This record gives sequence, structure tokens and C-alpha cells, in this order.
Amino acid sequence: MTAELTRGQNHPLPGARLEIRVSAGTPVVAGAALGDEDGTIHGVEQVAHPGAPTLPGLEVSRQAAADHRLAVDLDAVPDAVHRVSVLLALPTGGRGPARFGAVAAPFVAVTGLDGDEVASYTITGLEAESAVVALELYRRQGAWKVRAVGQGYAGGLAELFADQQLAQAHQLAGSIHEAVASGLARSVPAPPAAAPAHRPDQGTAPRTGTGGSVPPASSPYDPQGAPGSGPGPQGPGVPGQHGAQQPYPGGPGESATAGQPAAPGGDGPIDYSHPRRQTAAPPPPPPAAPPAEPGRPARPVAGDATGWSMEERLYNQVWGMFEDLARTTAAYRSAVDFADSRMEKELDQVLSDPRNRIGGQGDAAREAARARHGELVSQTREVLDRDVTQLLVEAEVVEPALPAAFARWDNPVWHAYRVPMEIPMALRLGDLHLPEADRIRIPMLIRLPLERGLWIDSGRSASLDGSFADSHEMRRLGLETAVAHAARLLAVYPPGEFTVHVIDPAGSGAQALAPLVHSGVLAAPPAHGAAGVTEVLSRLTERVDLVQMALRGGAPDALPPGLDTSHQLLIVNDFPHGFDDRAVNQLRYLADEGPAVGVHLMMVADREESSGFGPLLDPLWRSLLRLTPVAEDHLADPWVGHAWTYEPPLVPPGSQVLQQVLAQVAAARRSWDR
Repeated sequence: MTAELTRGQNHPLPGARLEIRVSAGTPVVAGAALGDEDGTIHGVEQVAHPGAPTLPGLEVSRQAAADHRLAVDLDAVPDAVHRVSVLLALPTGGRGPARFGAVAAPFVAVTGLDGDEVASYTITGLEAESAVVALELYRRQGAWKVRAVGQGYAGGLAELFADQQLAQAHQLAGSIHEAVASGLARSVPAPPAAAPAHRPDQGTAPRTGTGGSVPPASSPYDPQGAPGSGPGPQGPGVPGQHGAQQPYPGGPGESATAGQPAAPGGDGPIDYSHPRRQTAAPPPPPPAAPPAEPGRPARPVAGDATGWSMEERLYNQVWGMFEDLARTTAAYRSAVDFADSRMEKELDQVLSDPRNRIGGQGDAAREAARARHGELVSQTREVLDRDVTQLLVEAEVVEPALPAAFARWDNPVWHAYRVPMEIPMALRLGDLHLPEADRIRIPMLIRLPLERGLWIDSGRSASLDGSFADSHEMRRLGLETAVAHAARLLAVYPPGEFTVHVIDPAGSGAQALAPLVHSGVLAAPPAHGAAGVTEVLSRLTERVDLVQMALRGGAPDALPPGLDTSHQLLIVNDFPHGFDDRAVNQLRYLADEGPAVGVHLMMVADREESSGFGPLLDPLWRSLLRLTPVAEDHLADPWVGHAWTYEPPLVPPGSQVLQQVLAQVAAARRSWDR
């Protein structure tokens, strides 16, 4: 049973591994601080925030959003830590509200990993405050408890940190807001209370979803994306992949905008503008939509979201479509749940009257209840189908216009591929869809450079058609998926700016790795045996150490001559074979510290086979974004917690596009090295 806390109340925590969920009426910054018994923070390294999202036992969101999920493992926090404070703040320098009194009261909940709420707290009474300590997890006689704090600060994060005796309060607050500002294009607005106004130069009816920018992240897919930071995926549906949802805003069967009629009678032109897809600065005007034929809806336009470039507009448009589909599906599921509960209530009322248990009167009442249920479900399904059809029309226009980094392998843009001279803003790691809308696929775009590594899970899994792949087949598919991801990364980076290493201890991946090996794009042949594992891991960990020391010392030009300063990707196949505890610790180090200095990890491994490492492996597993080589519904969006089905970006059977792209990459690398 959930404990609904008021300010100052506390409640015991049943376990160490928790999730803290935040829902606000506007994008907010979420963070967490580690303090001693007096609540003192002993340095900026004790604060997890978007610029430094992970600490031992803590992981917070990497951007401002209306909803957050913070991961907490109290067993992993240092023994000197006695308080974990959950912090919320409004972003500065944007168009959003400057004080919490201007928005709905933030809601914070502590849940177990199964999604069941342990305690919740609605932070009321805020007025001029722009930062607040929402909750506090604290030790008491060897056990952990949660306390509702709700202490606000009109001076923002700087005043909050100063109150907790942090010497670098102003510097840390500035760095947090700077990190948030750099990710504004990925922040997610809360769903509005009413349908947004449409542009006067387009159709007469509102769009069925509210558009918005990311992921993510992810991704969804974040996972980690996804899809990171990723499409992933924030109204305050309760986040969580398997947890129960709260009713969607507007009542059963209604979303803020999803489900609105296209026009009186349902036959008017449709507005495909995305009024809430915003960037940090006024962008160039998007292309105008072609005029609609009389009696037919207006055609959508690729790149009609805001952005400084076509690439950015397409990126924002894709993530707006992702959010639209999430919201309209949430409205449908909420309506179906409402119809089910109403029918159950009506049937209970019928059965509770003894007169209805015999004769035909009870049967007639039951049939009437079922008929009303079927009518309501049919109506809400029609709304969903209409919304999905509109998104499908938009997807058919957007997909052919995507650049190579955003496109599927079967997109003709790859046949005109040329090695780029600039890094794109994102990369496609696959497709996402929902069971209620199986016709439409949303690209899973993850921002570059990667903020976390990838775990390609080669464990035995059931595919969507109910068939099972054996372990050997899953290992092959897992490595082929990793090769496809690596080829995409090589293809979208300029020559000389991305290097790939491979560890294949037993040499079992020779066939799947052949495109990378034969094209000559690898930095060196795949490493085999325990000696090869040790050599590659030692070299990459040393590179991370050297770059970190140079950056911390303010002397990036002092790196040793000949050090490869390009981004590095390490593909690890057939883990854990050939790895000992020391090698696993090095992998953990690369996963945690590598992305910040351009070293990224891609594991191809079976989670169950790796379980022998026990707690040593858990931090590595949690730090990587899990993807699968077969379609599987394991990614959740940050808005309403839908379980999205992820499909990997495999090369079509018989296609030579991968070899052709890698050949161009290899030729460009040879020219660059001369």
C-alpha cells in the first residue's frame, strides 16, 4: 500500500534498489546529492545532475523533462553517505516558468523495481521558489527511510547548494544550467491542457497529438534510448515499463489532444504543423505545406518541425511523431480500461440483485452492459485508427527524406552515400512500434556522440512470431547486429574521427565480423585469447586515463605524440569467455568513464551466462543500453511507460550496401592517413 506523505513525514523503505519518479507540469531539472549525517555535501563530485548523471548507486536524467525516473541502489552508495537528497529545479534562460508557483505542484513517488509505489509526495505550497529539495533518503539505525522535505529556494540551485554548505555552490549551479541548456532540443514538454492552436496558414483542425522534442535517448529506447537519450522515450502518466498507469489527463478515453476530431464531421483538412516542437532559438521558417485538394486532407511535409537545419527539423519531427503515438495510444488504453471497469461494475450490480439471478432479466442486463462496453471500445478504436493513419501518412513522407544517419539500410540514400565531413546530431539504432499501431514504425534516434555504451543481448529470446532461436543462432544474430551498428557509426563520422577495436577471445565471430575485417576499417585484427583481451583493455583504459588527466590539468595539447584522439569503439564478442574479474573491472571503467573522453563500449553477451560474476557485473549491465538482435518489447518511453517493441536495423538479406559503404569508409581512411 502506498504511503501518501505530507511535508516532514517519513516512511521505511523495503529494499535498497529503488526508482524515484517525478512528474511536473513543465520541464524540470532533476538531480540527487549525497550528504553526510548533517546533510553537508562535501564537493561537486557528490552531486548527480544532467552534466554528470551517474554516481555510485545513483543515476539521474540527462536533460530537462516533465517526467523523470531516477535509479537508486542504496547498497552501492558509499558508507560515508547518510542522506540522498532528490533535487528539482526549473531551467533558466528559456521560455518556461521561472517559479514553481506558476505550474502544477510536482509529484514525486518512490517505487520498487516492480513498479509498485512505496511512498509518494505532492510538493504543495511553492510560490517564488525555482529549486526544491523534494525527498530525502536517509539512514536510521542501519535501515533506510524516505522523508518528504519540500524545502524550496527562491535563489535557485545556487541557494540550495549553499544551504547544504557546498563551497562551489554558484559554480555547480551554473554548470548544471549550462548542461541543461545544451540539451534543450531534447527536453520534453508536458502535455497541454487543451489542443494547441494551429497555424493559420494550414488546415482548420488541430493535430491529434502534441509534438515535442525528445529519447531517448535515448532512447527509448533509453533504453539507456532508449531510444538516450534517445526516441524514447513525459500529463502525468506514471512512468514505468510494467507499472500501473494513472488515468490520462482529460478523463477516461481522452488525452490532452489525442482523439480530437479532425474537423466537424471528420472530413476536414488536417493540420500537420507541430507547434510545440521548439528549439532554443528562433529557427528558419519550415517549408510550406502544399495546398490541399478540395475534400482531401493536407499532405504532411518532411521537416516541418522547427530547427536550424533540415537535419535538426527532421530529428525533432521524428521525436514529435514518437510522442504523438505514445500519447494517442495512452488515451486508447485508458479508454479501454475505463470501459472494462465500467462493465465489471455494471455486471456486479446485476449479480448483486437476487431478482436478476433467475429468468431473462439478468441475461438482458448483462448483454446490455457488454453492448455498451463494445460500443465504447469500438469508438475509441476508431479514434486511435484515425490518429495512427495520420501518423502513417506523415511517416511515409518523412522516411524517404531522412539523411543516411537517420535512414534504414534499405533507404536509397545509402546508395548515394559519401563519407561525411561533419558528425550528424543523431544516429538510428533501430525502429520502435506499439502493438495497437503495428502499421507504423518510428525511427529510434540516439544523439551523438554516444552518452552510454550498448549491450547487444544474445541470450535466448522469443521472437514476435512465437518462435525461439537457439543460443548459437542468437550469438550470431547478436554479433551481426553489433557489426551493423558499428558500420553505421563508421559511416557517419568523418574520416579519421572514429576507430573500431574488436575483442573475440575464442574467434567464434569470424564470419559475422568479416565485413569489418575484409574492408580494412578496423584499427587492428580482432584480438584473440586472454592475452589479446588484456592488451586491448589495457591500451584503452590507459587512453582514458591520459585524456582525463590532460583535460583536468587544462592541457589537452600535452597528450603523448601519436595518441589516437579519435572516438574509439570497442566491440566485445562472446562475453564472458576469456574474461576474469580484472578484465570485467576494466570494462566497467570503460563503460563509466569512457564516453566522456570518446571511448565507447559495445558488448555482445548473454546476461544469464554472465551472471557468474554476480554483483561485479551489475553496474556494467545498468550502465549500458540493452538492445536485442530480434524484435522484443523491452524499452519504455518516459511519458507514460509504454513497453515499445524494438526492431534492430539489420541489413536486408542479399544486400551489398554494407560492404559498399564500408569500402568507401576504408578508402577515405586511407586517403586521410596519407
